[in-house]
Amino acid sequence: MEQQVTTRGVGMQYGVIVGIIMIIYGTLLQVSGLALEYQSLSYINYIFLGVVIYLAHKKFKEDGDGFMSYGQGLGIGFWISLIGGVISMVFSYIYMSFIDSTIMEQAMDKARYDMEEKGMSDAQIDQAMSITEKFMTPEMIFVMGIIGTLIFGFILSLIVSAITKKTDPQLEV
Repeated sequence: MEQQVTTRGVGMQYGVIVGIIMIIYGTLLQVSGLALEYQSLSYINYIFLGVVIYLAHKKFKEDGDGFMSYGQGLGIGFWISLIGGVISMVFSYIYMSFIDSTIMEQAMDKARYDMEEKGMSDAQIDQAMSITEKFMTPEMIFVMGIIGTLIFGFILSLIVSAITKKTDPQLEV
């Protein structure tokens, strides 16, 4: 008996794929030293996420009846974002906590340097650094990373689903 394709099944499958892609890309940035120097390069992960959402929508339609509603597209994007975000953040947490625990210190040093370059006073820098330290823990980065991936994944899903949806004409009234 043939298994029916589901939004959760496709989303989880492609979520694992995007999680692995994010791990590989993040590790390359970290090892090359580009992660701290060019933080904007981390936004390329969202391009990967958008492409994977598109490919998952295509797979859903191919393996199903050829149709995908807007809501189904959003559901697939949700699962991809959740699974991909959790996988990549678990790896990041392990990396920051056990493999390279100096990464947080390096990020704080870079933040202090950037504030000094902007001409901020020592009092302003100290105040900003005390606030930043509260958010620069592996646990906070884990939580914020998942939330960020879900938010950007939802936005990307809204856009990609609008492009890739194909409504079954028999269901339209």
